[in-house]
This record gives sequence, structure tokens and C-alpha cells, in this order.
Amino acid sequence: MPSRSSDPLTHALKRAAAQIIDATVEVAAANPVVLIDGRAGAGKSSLARLVAANWPLAGRPQLIALDSIYPGWDGMDAGVERALHDVLRPHARGLLSTWRRWDWELAGEAEAHAVTPALGVILEGCGALNPATARLADVRVWVEAPTGSRKERALSRDGDAFRPHWDRWAAQEERHLTRHDPRGLASIQVSLP
Repeated sequence: MPSRSSDPLTHALKRAAAQIIDATVEVAAANPVVLIDGRAGAGKSSLARLVAANWPLAGRPQLIALDSIYPGWDGMDAGVERALHDVLRPHARGLLSTWRRWDWELAGEAEAHAVTPALGVILEGCGALNPATARLADVRVWVEAPTGSRKERALSRDGDAFRPHWDRWAAQEERHLTRHDPRGLASIQVSLP
């Protein structure tokens, strides 16, 4: 996946996606699980979409964003626990399962989404990588980016919806980093500008 772009972020994302895709191929499984963790605005979603678009195996991967599962602004831990219970554990056991999307506007659960064990899973979001989830993942990714870049990307993406919650979300990220050491659990560490 050579990059013809002079944009440093695009180039770094393509390079990181190629590394993740190579690691996914090395797993030699038909349905690998890729976890992508990092702080808000680090580039996790962009990276996950790029990996999904270039998935090297038969069938489309099931791309799941924790942003769709967290039960509100104070729900990082609860969202990760839901993903573990509703997605990762059943997938590891070869069972069909479902997870429910969180409706941020209505502050409640919305429609259900099926997860088939026959296909790979890419789960991305803050908090995705902890000791329990790491045991069920084939490729574990930590994405790092400077605070200024992260904040600019997150606020330009989510704007006023995120701005008043930046500090309280960052506090949850800090607890996650201290408790779980996701960098140390990662099999791939990515630095984005």
C-alpha cells in the first residue's frame, strides 16, 4: 500500500494499516479479531476503516466502533464490558451474537447488530485493549498521537457534542491507561502525527 500522498497523517495511517494487515495475515485464521485502542482523536476510527477497506481475507470484517456501544459520556468501562460480553466472548466460542447500538440522542439502547463467528472482527475505541479483551484478540493495536492533534481531530469531528465532555472523557482514559496498560498489551504500537 504505497502512499502517493504528501499528507503526513494519510501516509502514517497507510503505513500502520499495512502493518496491521500483515499481522492479520500472519495469524492464519479465517476470522481473526483486531483490537484498536488509543485516546480520543488519536486516529483509531480512520485506521480501522482503512484496515477494513483493505481486509486481506475472504469475507468482509465486522467493524465495530465502541462509540456505538458506550452508554453515554461516563460509559467507557461499561461499553468495553458490553463489547466483551456481547461480541468478543461469543465470537471466540464460535457463537452468533448481537450487540445493541447506544442512541446518544435518546440516551438509550437502539437496534441490535449481529456478529457472526465466521468473519473477522475489528473492534476500535478508547478502552478496547485490556487484559480480558487482549486474551481474545489476535492483533492488538495501540494508537498514539500528540494531545494537540488528538483534540483538534476529535473536536473537528464531534464539535460541540464532545467539547463539554473532553475532560471527563480524558479522566476515563487516564484510569484505563493506569489500570490496564494498553500500550504494554499491544502487539503493534502506532504513532500518528
